[in-house]
Amino acid sequence: MLSISLFNNMKARNMSLFSEFLLLGLTDDLALQPLIFNLFLFMYLVTILGNLLIILAVSSDSHLHTPMYFFLSNLSLADICISTTTIPQMLEDIQRKRKAISYTGCLSQVCFVLIFAGLENFLLTAMAYDRYAAICHPLRYTAIMNPCLCVMLVLFSFSISTVDALLHSLMMLRLSFCTDLEIPHFFCELDQVIMLACSDTLINIILIYVTAGIFAGVPLFGIIFSYIHIVSSVLQMPSSGGMYKAFSTCGSHLSVVFLFYGTIFGVYISSAVTDSHRNPAAGSVLYSMVPQMLNHLSTA
Repeated sequence: MLSISLFNNMKARNMSLFSEFLLLGLTDDLALQPLIFNLFLFMYLVTILGNLLIILAVSSDSHLHTPMYFFLSNLSLADICISTTTIPQMLEDIQRKRKAISYTGCLSQVCFVLIFAGLENFLLTAMAYDRYAAICHPLRYTAIMNPCLCVMLVLFSFSISTVDALLHSLMMLRLSFCTDLEIPHFFCELDQVIMLACSDTLINIILIYVTAGIFAGVPLFGIIFSYIHIVSSVLQMPSSGGMYKAFSTCGSHLSVVFLFYGTIFGVYISSAVTDSHRNPAAGSVLYSMVPQMLNHLSTA
């Protein structure tokens, strides 16, 4: 009861100070708004249709009922969800020529983006482990990657991502926001929202670094570890045909990994060396939209 009361008090304190944030989007140039609207609408439709086709193909074809395609269909679902969390809101804002998003809406958007981005992160690790088992232990692959383990990996990925997202969202409730409520972004991103707080954000910032190191660093290390063993096994294969087949089975997954992690690292490195307030918004398109749009093309 005490925790519920504290939660309600923090929320009431924040809501009493303000009622909404302002999403500034990618640009203030009104002449570019129709172009941005059409471009983002096209990217969203490609993302939804392409990933839906993968889900339908995997579910309808019994030959695709394998661990690799099971993880791929879940990755496609995560791509659809993360795109739907951000893009429709932006399209509606452009169409109605408004920038406001409610406090509750912003907090919800932060939470859902973290859930589905985290889920995609863990699914890529599960797919790397699947490729490791297939290439390094082919005779025991069926026993290792059994249906029960595959389902448990997906459920574990979703559970951990949800816990991480709820932890950040609940910690945001302790922050107070006063006057400067403009977010230089087209959706509510965690670090951008925290930067607007007029209360102490040290705990929130430490939490971001700690959880990023655990929930992003550990999966990335798992992917690298898996591919070190994969490359080592492939190089020991006697025939070039076997090597080509092994690398080809990993090519699609590697392309998705490079798209996801490469764009994230590129965005944060560029934002660290430049001072433009628009760079985070423009750069976030690379990791919040481009990988989701191209994943199904990379795995086709």
